[in-house]
Amino acid sequence: MEILLAKNQDIDGWMNLVCKVKENFPGLETEDALNEHRSTVLAFIHKECAVCAKCDDKIVGTLLFSKDNNMLCFLAVDAKYRRQHIAENMVSYMLKFLDPERDIIVNTYREGVRDGICPKNCILFQ
Repeated sequence: MEILLAKNQDIDGWMNLVCKVKENFPGLETEDALNEHRSTVLAFIHKECAVCAKCDDKIVGTLLFSKDNNMLCFLAVDAKYRRQHIAENMVSYMLKFLDPERDIIVNTYREGVRDGICPKNCILFQ
């Protein structure tokens, strides 16, 4: 398993994972929304604010963060690779790019999405 900053050439693998998990992320239901997300990811990659987890060159985890806002913006792990500390490792990797003197904002799921309770609690208590 390798955790690293994503590069432009990672975008197709990144989007393959996003398509697998899109039902967990309200707002990614349509082709237009997925295209917009792709553009967003490329912008984050350009700013060196996109982290991916790779296993045998396959992207199995993705994370977007904002240095300006000290924020975790998006986090997803392929269901086949969960419970292997991938999310934890990506968050730890991200932390070296954020300001340790400021609070970190976690924005992985919209308020009220039941599936977001466990991941948010996991991240908040790192």
